[in-house]
Amino acid sequence: MAAILTEYLDSFVRSCDDKKLIAIPLAVLVLSLLVSGFVFATTGAPVKLGMEFEGGTMIAFETQESAEVLELAYSAHSLVDARKTGDRAILQFGPMDGESQSELEKAITSKYSSVEIKQIGALYGKELQTQALIALCLSFIGMALVVFLIFRTAVPSLAVVLSAFSDIAIAIGFMNLVGIELSLGTVAALLMLIGYSVDSDILLTTRVLKRRGSPDENIGRAMHTGITMTTTTLAALVVMYIVSTFSYLVTSSVSQINLLSDIAIVLIFGLAADLMNTWLLNTGILRWHVRRSTPRRRRA
Repeated sequence: MAAILTEYLDSFVRSCDDKKLIAIPLAVLVLSLLVSGFVFATTGAPVKLGMEFEGGTMIAFETQESAEVLELAYSAHSLVDARKTGDRAILQFGPMDGESQSELEKAITSKYSSVEIKQIGALYGKELQTQALIALCLSFIGMALVVFLIFRTAVPSLAVVLSAFSDIAIAIGFMNLVGIELSLGTVAALLMLIGYSVDSDILLTTRVLKRRGSPDENIGRAMHTGITMTTTTLAALVVMYIVSTFSYLVTSSVSQINLLSDIAIVLIFGLAADLMNTWLLNTGILRWHVRRSTPRRRRA
């Protein structure tokens, strides 16, 4: 699969001019920012916040009742989500006062078995929002500084930073489109995307700027290594997503692992975006930069 994708992308990159290579991922980035902007305008956040950030209660228990029946039964208790994974139901409620919380817990514990209750206060959720935003910003700033120290050239360094930013923005846009909430797990996935993006972008930039040969030849060699690395990671993530999401279909004793499922799907889409941003956006910028600067070197 990696060899076929490499051959196709290499052929496509060689046949397209730099402007077209740059325009395609930039158009996807703009669409993603528009989606996130619309969500921000309607909800006050660029992505729907999960229980860890908004506060609320999650209750899991064993039952044979369907998710629809449970949703109808507990709709009066600020129910946010009701789902079933095998014989286990998971109900998520928004913030509520102490009396309503106590009544709900008593009603469920008296009726169902193997009850698990997880509660997060709204103030704690706000604090987590701030900490997650700080972690994301510091990681991005640290990555940008390291890249500038490595290459000491504005255009290649900005290309790496733009590619990493685009990976995160497109992943957030995807989360908005499919309804994935921002949780501690998805924040971790977004932070991991920075590392994956910088890894492939630095590989490409180093090969193009510091190796002898034509830009297209260096890009082709970097592409072979980079795409092999990314597709190997994608294969492992697809397996993780399938196991964590659909294992309950094989045996009802295993429940869906939502944390791993969300991490896997965000990383899958983020790495797919990274393939586009690295081998189209970053490649187009680097090739334009090298071709523009080569005549100056000759005149010098």
